Amino acid sequence: MIRILDHLAAADLLTRRTARLRDAEGVVAPILKAVRTRGDAALLEYCRGLDGFDGTSVAVAREQCESALAQLAIDFLSAVEVAARNIREYAQAQLPEERLIEYPDGRRLGQIVRPLDSMGAYIPGGRYPLPSTLLMTVIPAQVAGVNRIAVACPRPSIEILGVAAYLKAPCVFRMGGAHAIAALAYGTESVPKVDRIVGPGNIYVAAAKKMIAGETAIDFVAGPTEIVIIAGEGNPDHIAADMLAQAEHDVDASAILLTSSRSLAEAVAAAIERQLASLPTASVAREAIARNGSIVLFERLDEAAEFANRLAPEHLALHDPALLPAIRHAGSIFLGPSSPEAAGDYASGPNHVLPTSGAARLRGGLSAADFVKLISVQELSEYALARLAPSITALARAEGLEAHARSVEVRFPH
Repeated sequence: MIRILDHLAAADLLTRRTARLRDAEGVVAPILKAVRTRGDAALLEYCRGLDGFDGTSVAVAREQCESALAQLAIDFLSAVEVAARNIREYAQAQLPEERLIEYPDGRRLGQIVRPLDSMGAYIPGGRYPLPSTLLMTVIPAQVAGVNRIAVACPRPSIEILGVAAYLKAPCVFRMGGAHAIAALAYGTESVPKVDRIVGPGNIYVAAAKKMIAGETAIDFVAGPTEIVIIAGEGNPDHIAADMLAQAEHDVDASAILLTSSRSLAEAVAAAIERQLASLPTASVAREAIARNGSIVLFERLDEAAEFANRLAPEHLALHDPALLPAIRHAGSIFLGPSSPEAAGDYASGPNHVLPTSGAARLRGGLSAADFVKLISVQELSEYALARLAPSITALARAEGLEAHARSVEVRFPH
């Protein structure tokens, strides 16, 4: 049974039960070193020992992906087309715009937008193969104009291979774990080095991404998935279903309801128990609910909103959209009772690769903007430079950088 707490007793929810990354880093470090120094030889050793791989090359032939695409069920392919269209449409709206602004004093300033040359998408292949994550990671990079896209998955299902072909992702590699992250970060004889690695994974993937982040860009170091729902009223069955949808991911997942209604809290708790009885993934969801699930009671919903800000959850569902102005920190927000988190996981358009463990205080989810660079551009007229010269030279000399000052003065000989 999920616990129901008064908000005064809920302080422990602010301390995330994060995986022990430090221990994982000790396991991962020699793997990264081995792949970096021995390339494909080390990569194949780890793929055979950890992924159950028995081939001679981790590269998946394009023909195999095309064959998988041809075998996809019509209803699944139709769903992929709907989701892909919405994800692409939303990603296009996220791209920053190029612009140059003419100022009256002769400065012409702006920015150009240029894509990264390459990216790597890590797609989990464990308990739940996730073709949806393939859509969420590859499409924003394509929208951004990334030229070279590599996909890594330890045990790609026919759906993952088929979606890769549908997206025309030419480089798919059958590899997972820390060794896959190392191959993408450093490059091997068969796996190209990439500029940014994105996508969720287990604790060892997270530790590897953290350790290579100084050399290769990443999205974020992800922890267990989480949802917070704020509702003063609503359908208990709907709320319970949304909480279980998160809980079935993993035993470390968390699902939390913040409410001002004790009657709703009790009704949701009862609905969770009823739905668990027939849920095929109940063995995982029940443990997650017992370990990490909570219903927290507040006197007012604005207090619940502030508590949610302190949590900075990955997913935040607001059954009352009027609470939106009070929210400062969340990975992705779902407004109103007809916006379940599952819609965002699959087909509504916004990305489901999101910051966890409070990292939503620092950034939002993966977007097309993660795959471009904003490069500043400036052009000064002679008049503009002359007006700025006194400020430039004074600041340069205050810093002891005489050549900086002279590089301006030489343009205006007395």
